[in-house]
Amino acid sequence: MLKAILALVVAALALPVILVPVYAVVPPPFSTLELWQRINGVPIEKRWVPLDDIAPVLTHAVIMSEDGQFCFHRGIDVRELRAVLEAGSERPRGASTIPMQTAKNLFLWPSRSYLRKALEVPLAIWMDFVWSKRRMLEIYLNIVEWGPGVFGADAAARHWFGVPAAQLSRAQAARLAAALPNPHLRNPARPGPGTQRVAGIIERRAAQAGAYVRCLD
Repeated sequence: MLKAILALVVAALALPVILVPVYAVVPPPFSTLELWQRINGVPIEKRWVPLDDIAPVLTHAVIMSEDGQFCFHRGIDVRELRAVLEAGSERPRGASTIPMQTAKNLFLWPSRSYLRKALEVPLAIWMDFVWSKRRMLEIYLNIVEWGPGVFGADAAARHWFGVPAAQLSRAQAARLAAALPNPHLRNPARPGPGTQRVAGIIERRAAQAGAYVRCLD
């Protein structure tokens, strides 16, 4: 019995490592987060689109909001991660790069724990090694949740603003980026004062992204 359990654990840990090279060329059929929503009967809105069909204003806004060092690190932001670990908080927070968030959304689970962080880090490094930066962002923007059951940039753009992701304005893109930390409570179409203020900051930063998004060229 113990051997069978250990075999299942090893298989579960190995599967993401095997799938990462596959997803370098094939879109992931679903994420664990999406699968969990489906199991719970949540209606799903999603539509995979290539990065070229997502407005650059959204890619810039998400990078400047979620992971400003995206183009420069190799999956994890070592300095930020070290600062969080040294803080000694009971619940890990911060230092989550776009590769780490992609690992969490695609393969792991949403609740915070040291175990999940411990799995996120090597997966993020592996994905960053195998995938280009463009592929990493393409997958992230197509699997991230932008509202209950709303997965991916194109579904979010159509759901909240009635336009495809390619036609998002700067303001709309900034609002979507501002909603990402809490997409179940933040409404990009009708943002509250706090979300609107954050969106304004993101919009200004995205307009001056420059070298911070050059790896997407």
